[in-house]
Amino acid sequence: MPLRLRFLPGFLLLPVLFRLSAAIYTPIREYSGTDFFSEWDYYGFIDNTTWGNVTYVDQNTGTSQGLTFIDSSTGHAIIRVDNTTNIPAAQTVNRNSVKITTKDAYPIGSLIIIDVSHIPYGCSVWPSFWMLGTNILWPLGGEIDIIEAINNLNSNQYALHTTPGCYLAANSSQTGNTIETDCSTGQGCLVQETKPNSFGSGFAQAGGGVFATQLDVSGIYMWFWTVSISQSISNRPDSIIVSNSQRSSIPASISQADSASTMNLTDWGTPTAAYLSTGCNISQYFQPQQLVLDITLCGVW
Repeated sequence: MPLRLRFLPGFLLLPVLFRLSAAIYTPIREYSGTDFFSEWDYYGFIDNTTWGNVTYVDQNTGTSQGLTFIDSSTGHAIIRVDNTTNIPAAQTVNRNSVKITTKDAYPIGSLIIIDVSHIPYGCSVWPSFWMLGTNILWPLGGEIDIIEAINNLNSNQYALHTTPGCYLAANSSQTGNTIETDCSTGQGCLVQETKPNSFGSGFAQAGGGVFATQLDVSGIYMWFWTVSISQSISNRPDSIIVSNSQRSSIPASISQADSASTMNLTDWGTPTAAYLSTGCNISQYFQPQQLVLDITLCGVW
């Protein structure tokens, strides 16, 4: 089965973690720069959770095959799926890919911001950035899907996965479209992004965007802002380069922050997805969460 991946088949990203202190979030972890991958563990096994046609490689293999690296010209961390190896047809074939999980886990009271310049898309491609409860069978510790879509979908989807009893409340104030309210179903309590350019070719052509997730006792909230480029950009085969001055739609509290900045949410607006505690007891259903980043192909959607 030939794979045709448009643009770079990988992520370029920078997540930053904050912890709540007296209504202001203070920075506790930044994944960026040349040591980006030092705080992640590599899965190093087949995709045995969504049963995609990939083998997740270990760190040494990922580095030697160019599936994880830091772009020297941009400083971007890049995670790729192999799209060059000729694999003979067989009943089951796997390509090499990457799944990494943070060494740290983040409890309720945390804020996650991820700046992504590119997300892979196209037939069979399934990229995701998500959070998973630690040291407990799925979904007993809860799962939070922040970036996830497949194939040629043009919008991102957000979801929670839990044991029975957690729901997306009917009175949630959000801008996204509610697809499913029961978080214990196979697809979870699902919300679809309504802002443009959140996935697919639109995301690539816009030069990326920023996603944020707030874990709070009052609920779990997710936002998205497109770069919204108003002028032409440099579109290289391996990355899309955008200067900060072009990122006009992103709140100033984010776009003007540095590694020491505190964070408040007053200029963020209404979230795309709002999972209120009135429909789901956050402390009951969600253990401290590790960040997970992966790209699979095909699989059980």
